Amino acid sequence: MSFASEFKEFALKGSVMDLAVGVIIGGAFGKIVDSLVADVIMPVVGKIFGGLDFSNYFIPLAGQTATVLEEAKKQGAVLAYGSFITVALNFAILAFIIFVMVKQINRLKRSEPPPPPAPPAPPPEDVLLLREIRDALSRSGKSG
Repeated sequence: MSFASEFKEFALKGSVMDLAVGVIIGGAFGKIVDSLVADVIMPVVGKIFGGLDFSNYFIPLAGQTATVLEEAKKQGAVLAYGSFITVALNFAILAFIIFVMVKQINRLKRSEPPPPPAPPAPPPEDVLLLREIRDALSRSGKSG
């Protein structure tokens, strides 16, 4: 089997396509969560902590005097703990949303009734023939 045909067989499997769709949707969903945290949650958290922009919390490591993170990064190394807290909050929110989604899917799966059991398969023809012979012998009184 050639490399191209092996790759085609691999790429066209259903599970690979499902994974690709999941990654694309996951990336888009991550952007939604990033926006939720950056544009909705962090401004509220910043207001609670004194009205400052939380993403601009940093510790200058190269003696910078800038008060904005981007300017301080241009001047040298910084410990941007506000950005880290924002990303950690993004992760926590995303993990919580995925947990709730999986929990709901599992609940829906449990609420579906199980399919009815399949009817038993009929016995093979030779077994039926042997049963007829047995029954005929027992009716005639010649069983042993």
